[in-house]
Amino acid sequence: MELKEVLFSLAEAYGASGSESTAAERACGLLRGYCPDARIVSGNVIGTFGAKREGLPHLVLDAHIDQIGFIVTSITDEGFVKFDQLGGIDRRLIAAQPVVIHGKRDVSGVICSVPPHLGGSEVPKYDNTAIDTGMTRDELAEIVSEGDSVTFDVKCRSLLGERVTGGALDDRAGVAAILYALGLMQGREPAYNVTVIFSCQEEVGERGAKIGAFQLDPDIAIAVDVSFALAMGEDERKCGRLGEGAMIGVSPSLSREVTDGLISAAKSAEIPYQIEVMNGGTGTNADRYSVNRAGCKACTVSIPLRNMHTPVEVIDLADVRSTAELIAAYITEGKK
Repeated sequence: MELKEVLFSLAEAYGASGSESTAAERACGLLRGYCPDARIVSGNVIGTFGAKREGLPHLVLDAHIDQIGFIVTSITDEGFVKFDQLGGIDRRLIAAQPVVIHGKRDVSGVICSVPPHLGGSEVPKYDNTAIDTGMTRDELAEIVSEGDSVTFDVKCRSLLGERVTGGALDDRAGVAAILYALGLMQGREPAYNVTVIFSCQEEVGERGAKIGAFQLDPDIAIAVDVSFALAMGEDERKCGRLGEGAMIGVSPSLSREVTDGLISAAKSAEIPYQIEVMNGGTGTNADRYSVNRAGCKACTVSIPLRNMHTPVEVIDLADVRSTAELIAAYITEGKK
């Protein structure tokens, strides 16, 4: 499949944190094209790329498979579904959003919205909002249970040029970039023993990466995620730019050796890149790998993204390609 087709297929598979099985199975099927042993372990998709060779360092490529969403907390007597958030969501955007409740079968609904004529101008709180499905309490009770996940009901769309929008590009774009990189590696000799992990529950505390890091115990880990792309009114010092390449992380919590290796690989292969400076933890799975067991050389490679944690996230496919090209170049080039 073409990159956009792969990305859309991944992004439209639901997988809120803790309920990633549908997205994980789709990603696992795609990964088996490059890693025949790919399987799902404790919610994480894990696969080995190529044959293990003695004496080579172990490199893990990580992208998280979960997305932000909601969790059902109760059903009212009137048939409204109460819910709370899974991951960080801006409450300003939730009113009137179409959603899907993933119960025994999928149920479409709309988050209730009080019109401005009746004083509905305040930011909604989860305590006083609900999902309207048009069903009664008894009808819902047959299908929906407390703890079921809820995701925004959104499809991916193409914008101008190579820009696309969707609701789970964080971090299905990272998953797509790793898959694309493995495709680029066909016929090349990796300088590492490579394991791929599409980890679960990143949005609720990098839980899947914590399990995966302990299980895999890598020497080097690269967390492929998204980061902030410059938009109207934002601080350009804290953002990357759409279409200008992958963002290579620099932070006291990351390995400067790996950062420099990624920069060297980008320069050698003439791959566009940007630098992302962070002053502590990165808020990505790299934080889990860096303190695993006796430690791990971890770094981030991020895809610029606008409107993070919304149903209308925006990326540029050129950045996904440059991210994949950078990963492939680094895996081929190895440590200098």
